[in-house]
Amino acid sequence: MDKVKRVFSSESSSQDAELGDLHAQIITRDAHNISRDDISENALKVLYRLHSSGYAAYLVGGCVRDLLLGLKPKDFDVVTDATPEQIKGLFRNCRLIGRRFRLAHIVFGRDVIEVATFRGHHSESDAGSHKNALSRQGEEGQLLRDNVFGSIDEDAQRRDFTVNAMYYNIADYSIADYAGGVDALKAKEIALMGDPETRYREDPVRMLRAVRFAAKLDFSISKNTEAKIPELANLLSNVPPARLFEEVSKLFLSGNAVATFRLMQRYHLFGELFPQVQPLLENTAGREYRFIEKVLLNTDNRINSGLRVTPAFFYAAILWYAVEERVQQHIFEGGFNHHDAFNLSMNDVLVRQVERIAIPKRFSTGIRDIWMLQKRLAKRFGKRAYMSLEHPKFRAGYDFLLIRGEIEGGELEELAHWWTQFQQAESGKRKNMLSSLRGNDGRKRRRRKPRNSSNS
Repeated sequence: MDKVKRVFSSESSSQDAELGDLHAQIITRDAHNISRDDISENALKVLYRLHSSGYAAYLVGGCVRDLLLGLKPKDFDVVTDATPEQIKGLFRNCRLIGRRFRLAHIVFGRDVIEVATFRGHHSESDAGSHKNALSRQGEEGQLLRDNVFGSIDEDAQRRDFTVNAMYYNIADYSIADYAGGVDALKAKEIALMGDPETRYREDPVRMLRAVRFAAKLDFSISKNTEAKIPELANLLSNVPPARLFEEVSKLFLSGNAVATFRLMQRYHLFGELFPQVQPLLENTAGREYRFIEKVLLNTDNRINSGLRVTPAFFYAAILWYAVEERVQQHIFEGGFNHHDAFNLSMNDVLVRQVERIAIPKRFSTGIRDIWMLQKRLAKRFGKRAYMSLEHPKFRAGYDFLLIRGEIEGGELEELAHWWTQFQQAESGKRKNMLSSLRGNDGRKRRRRKPRNSSNS
């Protein structure tokens, strides 16, 4: 970013860009720090083929932003004036996806380069509600379909944030900066383009994206951009649950979960995604709040160390105390025993949560396993300890228990410590640990009744 600061000396502005006032500043190759050596080979293949076939071809959005900041982009997105069908005609490894946004995915093994056609402006005739309409809006102003194509200038006006309205041109390696994106990078500010209420109503996920970018880049959110978020946070209920699963994964499984969580609490967004959990988080010193922050910190550490994480563990942690709360309700209001109340509560919480976020079954099964192991790990007598140790999700359940013990202390912390030792112990020591448990469990052994002696 230092190089960008030296190259550009214009005054930075924190004002949000108005859509009608966009004029591209062309930054020539010798005046920016993006090198083709930092662009993925597959993205370059796509760009060059589009260009050689007579089409415009640009990198756009987050990858341009990250390259200017000296970061390594996770994805490289391409825009062009070629239609999706024309793109498909150029690439045999292309598949067209999406109804709301028609996109082309160019597949290179596990690497997928997403190519979009320049978006255009909507007209009244486009926004009709008939089946084949190019664009359509819902009652809240949300864009339900958006396949109106246009020019690069129009496309820039459709972008969400100033830092994402920068285009890297493969034709001459220049950058077209439409909304003062470089100035925003220097100011370390996330600013929405256009009227915030209109843009959030068009796509409520933009509120989540503002938080995600601010957390990822350690930027602030401009006053105009943040002002409407708490008021319009409820619009997230209009977003399809399947899309929210993808967005939540980006929010919390990208290495910035703690910062993201705090911002979402600040802007009243978290409760819109997890309505069963938010009432338990009013006390920031409470176990529920501290547990979530601890889990998110561990998640960040794993991701930033290159280790694997699973959404199942994340959702199990976020929803755990909602399950415990529901257990108590079933016991006191329904008269259920703890075992039945726990099974009912797991189902209740998950069913309600998937109404907001569509958690795939492969993860919801893992969530249940982690929760069930919290009960199984407390039962260590006989062969149960060995059976738990062999459970496919034992490690996840144990890690979960470890964090619970750290937060809650007491017997739970002792139980987690016991399992730490039991895993590491040799066979003989494991038997001694289990024998010690039988000797100290505090339960009275059942005495045999003496045989009746008959007097003859």
